[in-house]
Amino acid sequence: MQGVHGRRRAGQGDAFWQFRPYARGDALNRLDWRQSAKSDRLFVRETEWEAAQSVALWRDSGQTMRWASAKGQPEKGERAELLLLALASLLLRGGERVRLLGQRRAWAGRGVLPPLAEALSRHTAPAADDSLPRHARAVLLSDFLAPLEDTRAVVAALAARGVSGQLVQVLDPAEETLPYQGRIRFEALGGDEAVLLPRTEGIRALYAERLAAHRAGLAAIAAAAGWRFTTHRTDTPPERALLALWQSLSPA
Repeated sequence: MQGVHGRRRAGQGDAFWQFRPYARGDALNRLDWRQSAKSDRLFVRETEWEAAQSVALWRDSGQTMRWASAKGQPEKGERAELLLLALASLLLRGGERVRLLGQRRAWAGRGVLPPLAEALSRHTAPAADDSLPRHARAVLLSDFLAPLEDTRAVVAALAARGVSGQLVQVLDPAEETLPYQGRIRFEALGGDEAVLLPRTEGIRALYAERLAAHRAGLAAIAAAAGWRFTTHRTDTPPERALLALWQSLSPA
C-alpha cells in the first residue's frame, strides 16, 4: 500500500516490531500475556512506526532543457514537467507527501495538485536540499549532460542524509542518434561558443561512444548511492517512464 511505510523503529502502526520488558509507566493494555507466560517477566508488545513517505521531486529548469529537435516534438523540460506532475498526482492519491526539492513545504491530499503545478512553474531551485527528512525519496529529472562530478556531488549530498532516489535522464532523440549530415553549426543554449562541424556524420560513432560512457558514469553514480538510473526519450510515450517511476517507488 502506498502511504504507509515501516520506519524500522518502534512506534504507532499495525505491524509487529519487537517484545521488550515491561517498564514502570507502561500501560497495562500493552502487555503481551502470551509472551509473558513463557517466563517470570512481563513483556510489552511493540509495533513498528509507520508513516507516509515524503517524496521530493525536481526537474531541471536550465536552458538545455528548453530544446526540441523537430517541430511538434516536446521540449525536454516540457516532458520532464509532465512526468513530474503525473507522478505527483499518483503519489498524492496514494496518500504520500510530496515536496519540491529545495522547498520545505510538503503537499498532501488530492486537492493540492493545481497549486503544486503553479508552484512548479516558479520553481528554479538547484537539485540540493539539506532539509529532507531521513527515509525520504527523491526523483530528479534532467538531461544530466553536465559534468559527472556535478551530478555526483548532488546525489552524494542527498544520500548522506539517508535519502534514496532515482535519476531520470530525459533526452531528445537527436541527442541520442546525432542524425545530421554535412556541414552543421551547433549553438549552445547556455551561451557557450558555437561549434562548426564540416562533416557531422563523421563523428557519429565517437559521439555515440561518449554518450554511452557518460550514461555509464551516471548509472555508476546512482548505484554507488543505492539509487536507480533510467532514461527516457521525448519521442516515446511518457506512460512508460511514469510506470517505471511508479514501480521503483512502490514498496517491494
